[in-house]
Order: sequence, then C-alpha cells, then structure tokens
Amino acid sequence: MSLEANGQLFDQGAFPGQQGRVAFAYLACVRNRPVSRGELTSALWPREAPPSADAALSAIASKLRALLTRAGLDGSAMLASGPGFYELRLPAGAWVDLEVATDAIHDAETALRAGDPAHAYGPSAIAHHIARRPFLPGEEAPWVDGVRARLRGILLRALECRAEVYLWNNEYALAAEAARELTTHEPLRESGHRLLIRALAAAGNGAEALWAYEQCRQLIAEQLGVDPSRQTKEVYEAVLHSL
Repeated sequence: MSLEANGQLFDQGAFPGQQGRVAFAYLACVRNRPVSRGELTSALWPREAPPSADAALSAIASKLRALLTRAGLDGSAMLASGPGFYELRLPAGAWVDLEVATDAIHDAETALRAGDPAHAYGPSAIAHHIARRPFLPGEEAPWVDGVRARLRGILLRALECRAEVYLWNNEYALAAEAARELTTHEPLRESGHRLLIRALAAAGNGAEALWAYEQCRQLIAEQLGVDPSRQTKEVYEAVLHSL
C-alpha cells in the first residue's frame, strides 16, 4: 500500500504500523462514507478488540492525519471525525486503484458488448494489472476476504476481456496465455476453456485445440459428472470441422 500526493510517495513503511495501514485501507475502500468507531474497531480487530481499543483508535487516527499533512494535504479535513465516526474525504480526482479497476473492467466489457474491442484494450489491461495485485498480504478479516473476492472477480473478467481483445488483434499467443491464466484461476469456468480452444485453433494448432477441449471435458466430467455446455461443444465442433 502506498500514498502519493504532491509529487511525494509514501510507501507502507510510512504508515503508522500494521493497524494504521489496515485502518487507512478500510477507510479508503469506503471513502466518503461515515464509519462508526465500532465498525472501524471491528475492521482492525476482527476477533476481539483489546481493552485499549478506543484509545488506540484515536491514536491511529491522529497519526494518519499527521501522515496526510506530511503529504501536503489537510489532514484534519481529509480524515474527518465527529461524534462516534470517522470519514476519509480524499481530494477531488483522487485515484484509488480498487475503484479504477472496477471502472476499467466495466468500460472494457461495455466496449466488447458494443463490438468495439479496440476500446476494450486499454481498460482491460488496467483492470488486469490492478486486480492481480495482492490485497493486504498477511491480514485476515471478513472485510479483507470480501475485497479479495471482489478483486478475484475483476481479475477473471479482465482475463476474459484480454483474451477476446488479443484474438481480435490476431495476438493468438497472448490470447492463449490469458485464457490459460483464467483456467488456472478458475478451472471450471468454461468461458476460459472456450477462449483457449479458439486461441489455439486461430494460431493453427488444431490438434492442441482439440486436446484443450478434451481436457475441459474430462475435468467437468470428473468434478461434476456432466458434459460441457452447448456453447463449449459448438466451439469444439467448429474447430473439428475446420481441420
């Protein structure tokens, strides 16, 4: 985690300890919304808050304000507080990577649905690169798991978009790479297998494409006891007829 403002970069070591990093991350994830002290306490100490939690929370907030001030921001205004709550109010135009990834994958998917893969190229890359980063490594809490699940979903969607864009741009090796990464993350996601089959076939590797289908078929049969979907079978049959 890092904070950049006014040409200064503050890495995670600049934050007030582990709890300071977690507190700032939580407030950034729900920025512009008042967060009760109880909610923030639960985010910092998900199992059981220590007796000194209230004083510790006040100290963390004070140190975060000092960090924001060192970054050339108005710490008191950025990390506002009132009776029983805190609220992170970042400046207009602030860039938060989780928000950017969410917007980017929406833009990429919208462009693909509109039949405009050229305009999906950049947004899909942005979503992919952000979503593949680990979120608060080593931290365990329900809200952290929730953010990780959200990022995982964005990553899978971004890989699908990347594979489609690469296919459109005749970058078949990159399309296969994105599809393989997708099937590694989610082996039962048939859309990833279909993209892999298409990419291999487009590259002229028909036999490898058929083998990719067979691997998909065996996996689904072993895990679920059913056949691949009609859409997957149609991709397979198209490849078979093209040989």
